[in-house]
Amino acid sequence: MKKSVKFLIIFFIISALLPELSAQKKITVRFKETDEVLTNPGIGFTTFQRFNGDKSNEGVGWTEGKPIEYQKFDGNLVTKDHPISSIAYFRVYWRFLEPEMGKYNWAMIDYALKTAHERHQALLLRVAPYGSGKKINDETDVPDWYRAMIGEKNEWMSSGEGWRVDAEDPRYAQYFGKLISELGRRYDGHPDFESVDLSIVGFWGEGRGSDSLTQKTRESLVRSYTDNFKKTPLIMLLTDKKTNEFGLSQANVGWRVDCIGDLGFWADDKDRPGWTHMYDYYPQGIINFGMKDAWKKAPVSLEVCGTIKSWKGKRDSCQYCQGYTVDDVNYIIDETLKWHISSFNAKSSGVPEEWRPLIDRWLKKMGYRFVLRSFSYPEFAERGQKLSFLSWWDNKGVAPVYKKFLLAIRLINEKRSAVIITDADVNSWFPGDNLYDDGIFIPGDLTTGTYQLQIGLVDPQSHEPKVSLAIKGRNPEGWYPVGKIEIK
Repeated sequence: MKKSVKFLIIFFIISALLPELSAQKKITVRFKETDEVLTNPGIGFTTFQRFNGDKSNEGVGWTEGKPIEYQKFDGNLVTKDHPISSIAYFRVYWRFLEPEMGKYNWAMIDYALKTAHERHQALLLRVAPYGSGKKINDETDVPDWYRAMIGEKNEWMSSGEGWRVDAEDPRYAQYFGKLISELGRRYDGHPDFESVDLSIVGFWGEGRGSDSLTQKTRESLVRSYTDNFKKTPLIMLLTDKKTNEFGLSQANVGWRVDCIGDLGFWADDKDRPGWTHMYDYYPQGIINFGMKDAWKKAPVSLEVCGTIKSWKGKRDSCQYCQGYTVDDVNYIIDETLKWHISSFNAKSSGVPEEWRPLIDRWLKKMGYRFVLRSFSYPEFAERGQKLSFLSWWDNKGVAPVYKKFLLAIRLINEKRSAVIITDADVNSWFPGDNLYDDGIFIPGDLTTGTYQLQIGLVDPQSHEPKVSLAIKGRNPEGWYPVGKIEIK
């Protein structure tokens, strides 16, 4: 073969390969991590019987169970001494949602959802069957119509306090269960519903005596939630093995407890001297009741014991409680992080200023915290063709994200923009390193030119960014610029 012919063959082979070789050339961008506290959906401190911008409870007290009340709003979402929140948590007694049998006060929930949305929050709701009042037909009792139906006996548990009405009366599961079922049918999957607190019995719906229920009653009450909330996450109190394990058998149910920080609040109790929630109940119950791995599929939402302000001062009822030290508070925080906390109800009580650095450390670990470490992509792509990329993500929080957010890439220049949704399963990004290497197809009608490639975690409906990443560079629209790319 002549040299000239060989040269031509080699030339054509190289020419054919050049586009492929060029396409393999990658741009790799590494991002600078930020240490700021992020306010993201589904995580952090909740407001309690309040919305963002409302005044906190004064002193160490709080209220719950009553109809949702609204403070005058001046447009400022910041609450003094309290972190800004993505969750508005309300607890409402049954009587206020069903004042007449079969007639539901959905207007109260609708308005709360609307207000939460306007305050950049989502609603977490507990419908409590009753409170701890001693008189029938008071504002903490079951609905008047139900009281008239079952009679005036106001205590059913042999231990003295716990049930205001007989939970084993089949009418209890029938009517309270129907309310919950109708709630689910109306609101399941609502974009502004964060989660629903699965309450069945006990004062404030906190589950006292749930282990005494017959299995038939237990299943009926639990299934009123699990059969009707298939999209909105459910959270159930850590109560007893039978109830918690049945809940888990029916749905991906998260868990909550209501006395985080008890290192001795009731240690003087003559019936159980020295007993505390943090040392003697929660670590054991999480394992014994089968809830250790529930966080992998549904959120853990915890509640303060007393208020954080009461941690700081001595409690007269407790000889052991002389006011918590910084070490005590750090211990409490670290235990909740070990339990994969996503959100915390501080009962809309202020945080002592000197403890704010501890709380900020907590907020930076609570729930998910996504750091985009690196993103690699080609320097150009062709219309109608695949743009392959590599990405490395670090979830520096203690839990996944439970809401459905989408990883999106935006291509934008002065003339055109396109948002392209990837197939990433963001909910599977557990704490630690996560790799997502895939590709997107460039729209065939996208005009040629130089574009800025941006990335974001977006809402499934609006395709607008909803999650702040723990990296620098976020633009005013919530997107994170990566670099330039040529579209041919």
